Amino acid sequence: MNIDLEGYYRIRYSLFRWRHNQTWISKTVMAFFMACVTGIMAQVVIPLPWTPVPITAQTLAVLMSGVVLGRYWGGLSQVIYILIGAAGVPWFAGMTGGAAVLVGATGGYLIGFILAALLLGHFVDRHIRSRKFTPMMALMLVANFGLIYIPGLLVLGLWTLQTTGTMPSAWELLAMGLLPFIPGDLLKITGAAAVTRAITPKEPYGEEVDVHKFPEWRLP
Repeated sequence: MNIDLEGYYRIRYSLFRWRHNQTWISKTVMAFFMACVTGIMAQVVIPLPWTPVPITAQTLAVLMSGVVLGRYWGGLSQVIYILIGAAGVPWFAGMTGGAAVLVGATGGYLIGFILAALLLGHFVDRHIRSRKFTPMMALMLVANFGLIYIPGLLVLGLWTLQTTGTMPSAWELLAMGLLPFIPGDLLKITGAAAVTRAITPKEPYGEEVDVHKFPEWRLP
């Protein structure tokens, strides 16, 4: 069986070049679509009895939104997701919605979604080498465990203080908001990095890098 790798490379280059050259209206529509994907994946929920933070699949959509939409627009998709959910559409985790979620136990993670998508979109569009598996996995680890979990844990701690009158210890906070999610997140990050390696072109398609600096990567 012959595999047309050259054709595959051309298709993925053409798709990302097309995305890069779209108008802001088209990019906003694509951002809304990714917000919908995030909302759908947020319904894959595994509740945990000792914490108000459930295991969900939505972080996979968050990570891929930056890859698929690129600079700014991946972040915009998560802004749209949060604004529509805050307006009352029940597409936060477990079919919840409303502004109260933003100041609830999981509100910090939602803010982190925006930061993570912005970071990944920036690197995917501006730095060709970041599209390889190892650099992308490293970036996703930073985005996931740094940009999502830090604000998530901060808000979770404040929410616990407000609802119980006691600030949880560092260990209690990690047990509620980080440690149970590490295995699943590592699987999602590995999968997302592998998909990114497969679907992103290894040639400049926009303003990211001068192709003359990288002669080993040629345009199709």
